[in-house]
Amino acid sequence: MSARLLFVSKGEASSSTRYRALQFFPLWRQAGFEPAHLTVSGGAGATLAMLREAGRADIVIVLRKTFPAALLWLLRRCARRLVFDFDDAIFCNSDGTPSRTRMARFVAMARASDRILAGNAFLARRAAAFNPAVTLVPTCLDSGRYRVDAGKPADSFDLAWIGSHSTRKYLAEAMPWLAAAAAKVPGLRLKIIADFDLPGCGVATLPVAWHADSEARELAAAHIGIAPMRDDDWSRGKCALKVLQCMAAGLPVVSSRAGANAEVIREGETGFLASSPAEWAARIALLAQDAGLRQRMGEAGRRLVEADYSILPVFDRLRSVIDGLA
Repeated sequence: MSARLLFVSKGEASSSTRYRALQFFPLWRQAGFEPAHLTVSGGAGATLAMLREAGRADIVIVLRKTFPAALLWLLRRCARRLVFDFDDAIFCNSDGTPSRTRMARFVAMARASDRILAGNAFLARRAAAFNPAVTLVPTCLDSGRYRVDAGKPADSFDLAWIGSHSTRKYLAEAMPWLAAAAAKVPGLRLKIIADFDLPGCGVATLPVAWHADSEARELAAAHIGIAPMRDDDWSRGKCALKVLQCMAAGLPVVSSRAGANAEVIREGETGFLASSPAEWAARIALLAQDAGLRQRMGEAGRRLVEADYSILPVFDRLRSVIDGLA
């Protein structure tokens, strides 16, 4: 009989659910498992459904969620094996400040789990303080989707940023160095692949609505990928997905020297890390002036993603953990 896997999350629209669960379902089925997903939202009915299905599953994988003490106790009683998978610093507030409530629930979830899957090294270290059974499983993507041919504009030099309104603050805070870069690079334009624009920011922008079926083409049509970040606990918990998407699309990346971005980018090989407006402007200007360097870095980044951060190698790591529990 094949093992039944129940993935529990806040919803299918969540990026954590898409990238850390749903994209693996065909591979789980090919490997002889029976994966299922359940959304835990909508009140008591959803909660009861989760507990009922948890009792029927061989392994319950909770994605990014923590629970009140009583509900966690019930879930632990129902689940034969409980796995906690997280790819964000859910133990603190979204501005990076400490939260006693979030930390307490995180600690309880970590201690109740048979295994923890952490999205990056920072998160793994935090979880290991409360449960040594931690495996680092990076957020990954289907790199083949990003191998697309797309012409790049000749009348502008496009910096691509991909994200959502929730991460708009990182881009807005980057305006000083974007202005410094624009002074060095004629025709520089900020391509925002998201659900917003930044009109009046002092730099030419090209807003492009994000769609799953067009994101790879829009990235590949730019010249450089950028990933500004804050250096706080919330940002350190991010799993470098923007960087991986840009690299998979063959773009060199310039990023803040922070969090998992600094773990993924190989300085001078797949991109550059920057800490000041002057550094950002200099790195972008260097790439703008050297098409050969952009191509070499873009190809190196794509190879790195395909080897270490694409769906098949990461699934192999994930499956070894689940096999051990099953």
